[in-house]
Amino acid sequence: MSITFQSGNNGLVMYALNCDWTGGDIGSTLDTGAECGLDCVNFSGCTHFTWSSYNGGTCWFKNNNVVGNAFYSSSAAVCGYTVAGQVAVPPVNQTLNPLVYITPRSWEDSLALAQSVVSQLTLEQKVALGSGLGWENINTPCVGQISNISSVGFPGLCLQDSPTGIRFAHNISAFPASINVAATWDTQLMYDNGRYMGEEARDKGVTTHLAPVANMMRTPQGGRIWEAQGADPFLTGVSVTNIINGVQSNGVQSTLKHFVANDQEAFRNSDPDHGDSFVDKKTLMEYYVRPFKMAIDNAGPGAIMCSYNQLNGLNACQNPAVMAILKDELKYEGYVMSDWWATGYGLPEISGPNSGLDMVMPGTQACCSSSLDQPFWWGATLVNDTIAGLVNVSRVDDLATRILTSWFRVRQDADFPVNNATNVNFNSWTPATEELNVQRNHAAHIRAVGAASSVLLKNDGVLPLTSKLTSITLIGSDAIYPPDGPNAGSDHGIAPSGTLAQGWGSGTTIFPYLIAPQDAIESVAAGLNIKVTNSSNNWDVEAATAAAAAADVSIVFGNSDSGEGYITVANFPGDRLNLTLWNNVDALVEAAASQGPTIVVIHSPGAVNMPWINHPNVSAVIMAFFPGQESGNSITDVLFGAVNPSGRLPFTIGHNDDDYVTRINFTDPNVTYSEGGYFDYRWNQKYNITPLFPFGHGLSYTTFTYANIAASAPSCTSSVNVTLDVTNSGSVDGHEVVQVYLAYPSSVTDEPAQQLKGFTRVLIAAGATQAVNIEITQDDIAVYDVATSSWVVPTGTYTVYVGASSADIRGTASFDSGPGCEVATTETSASSATSSATASASASGSATSSGSVSATGSVVVSSSVGYIAPSTIGSVVSNPGNLYSDAKSISFAGLAVVAVVMLM
Repeated sequence: MSITFQSGNNGLVMYALNCDWTGGDIGSTLDTGAECGLDCVNFSGCTHFTWSSYNGGTCWFKNNNVVGNAFYSSSAAVCGYTVAGQVAVPPVNQTLNPLVYITPRSWEDSLALAQSVVSQLTLEQKVALGSGLGWENINTPCVGQISNISSVGFPGLCLQDSPTGIRFAHNISAFPASINVAATWDTQLMYDNGRYMGEEARDKGVTTHLAPVANMMRTPQGGRIWEAQGADPFLTGVSVTNIINGVQSNGVQSTLKHFVANDQEAFRNSDPDHGDSFVDKKTLMEYYVRPFKMAIDNAGPGAIMCSYNQLNGLNACQNPAVMAILKDELKYEGYVMSDWWATGYGLPEISGPNSGLDMVMPGTQACCSSSLDQPFWWGATLVNDTIAGLVNVSRVDDLATRILTSWFRVRQDADFPVNNATNVNFNSWTPATEELNVQRNHAAHIRAVGAASSVLLKNDGVLPLTSKLTSITLIGSDAIYPPDGPNAGSDHGIAPSGTLAQGWGSGTTIFPYLIAPQDAIESVAAGLNIKVTNSSNNWDVEAATAAAAAADVSIVFGNSDSGEGYITVANFPGDRLNLTLWNNVDALVEAAASQGPTIVVIHSPGAVNMPWINHPNVSAVIMAFFPGQESGNSITDVLFGAVNPSGRLPFTIGHNDDDYVTRINFTDPNVTYSEGGYFDYRWNQKYNITPLFPFGHGLSYTTFTYANIAASAPSCTSSVNVTLDVTNSGSVDGHEVVQVYLAYPSSVTDEPAQQLKGFTRVLIAAGATQAVNIEITQDDIAVYDVATSSWVVPTGTYTVYVGASSADIRGTASFDSGPGCEVATTETSASSATSSATASASASGSATSSGSVSATGSVVVSSSVGYIAPSTIGSVVSNPGNLYSDAKSISFAGLAVVAVVMLM
């Protein structure tokens, strides 16, 4: 038999199953022109490989010098990859379970099943349902673990990060960051991202996926903004709802996090108290709670994670007012878990459950210890507190019921493949000798999202690149495969040595491989007879200048990194100290531009400063964010026109740091949200500030015109339908992202001038016209009335602004609302308002798409591809007695804010 190498990266560790050959030629010429005779046990005659036999005739080897990133044998397909310098983890020779598409039970039916089980449990068993088993203990292969209760057939829970896949596991996919997913403005891709992450979670045995993130990009400095969805509550709500529906279609619970106002890393977990976010109730509800509300109403996440920070004077996870918003105002019926070690103040074994917390994670009192002797917050302590009357028995019943309700709702009682949560096929703490490969064909989706999320900020005609070029030079270390490997540093907490495709912290995954831009560009350029050179030393500006002078076009790759606050990288404590590109990239751009046309590609969690943007030779700029394992292929697809760019900014980019109203104060743990909802584009509009690139901005290789814009007049129970015709007036097919912004009646004085309330990404062939309909629901229009603690639709005339960005408005329409309507909190079917179109284009410079789906206030899922929407909500879990402490309103710094009074 023979093995054939495919072109790709240098330095990958590769392996295949069923190496049943006993020797013979490799069947392909290597990079030196030599051929090697190999056998499955002994290495002989070749300096390029080291061989080792593995269980049952499975072989793996390390590729030191050969260009290649995959191989095939006659008895096995490609099995996977790990990165040079890392431990190779051969996959288990096992067939994956068939894919499933779960229709969630109604909350009402799930509640009834949970109550039946809880009635059979002892007090100790009820408490165990909410008590984490610790971190890095022998019986906890997951980052969070709940014990099994064999008497009622409950197998326990395995809780595992992250928004980019399955943290700490091998042979999994490294998905794009959530900021990329949001930047697609494509509800189908959002859903698919959740669907595919859920497939891998289920295959690994993860019952509870610790994602997505619904926190706001209040400031571009925030360390974890790449894990979230951007600076707008509506876009965030649509994105997380689709992701949750995708994950939970696999029978895996989603965990929506972090509730609430956890928008920076500074002081989030400081002693003696966490940083404190002071937010008035209206701002809190309309901008920071709204995405959670949208997800609760339209997806029903199994769990919600409360946050580290204090809210208005009390830790969020021990804050009755926080729990009351979720459980009383939003009628949330699942369970609330703590962030890891977010409950360590006061008497959390009493204040936590009494405030409404349902699950404490990871359970131990001290952070990050693997000792089994570590004391636990709940467990036996909570049992004793309950017996002593310090915690109401009905409160323990309630937490147990909520946890089991979510378990039943996604049907984990029926056919979840792992029958015990400690019997997962990975271990977060122990280096694996083998792991089940669960990547399936998800690389294609990852590549598509990376391309669809790439935002073309500027283009003077240099893109797409064509065969008319004779030479390209790639400048900057961000273009190359990381010399240290992409998995260097704990949770990627190390300054990047090469291209950057994830940030750092608990939101990361282990890369199975990483395609660097240089390798992908060289592969495509070779087929076009374009010479590619590179200058990857960021501090050798002279070399960069010489390389640019010798090339037709320069492409400068630069990055800026951020992450979670428990790791400091390059003196950045999670949050970014500034918005400057790292490692001298600004100087490289200036050097390249001094010699000729220059393209800049940026991998960053959010906005960066671009002091060179007006240089006449800076011809194009692409914001690519953190695209995951297919990073190089994704950006190459856009650069060469295989994909017509359609990404749109989910935030605003200012001219410099001073353009942002919200800056992190690294010396003061108290953060007052005095700007209200006026941050990002809403701030710019209020004060007539022209940004460098506005919210929603993104260019295409074609042009679109809008016509016939109209809006219907709703009743209290109907939606607003915004209709228009969009024409692709260019020469190539492409996606347009149509955006709808709403202005409230003049009688409403405390709302921003324009707010995003609808969008759709639609594929339109060159020269064609597409009729577009965007629905805005009453829930989307509703504003929060503090006096009545309800959502209402103000009466009057509304103006609809339709455009290609928040600053590129193509037309307006208006509608009148009737008498004010109170909006009830209900869960609706996500398939009720579907608009789908599937098309592809193969012409040079055209876009290829798997489809487009309208984004409305209700989350839209394409029924044409078989996705299952959540069932309609059942009855609400009632509050059995006075389980939560009272919340009272006080005045703070001139703001009406919520404070709490502990009743113990």
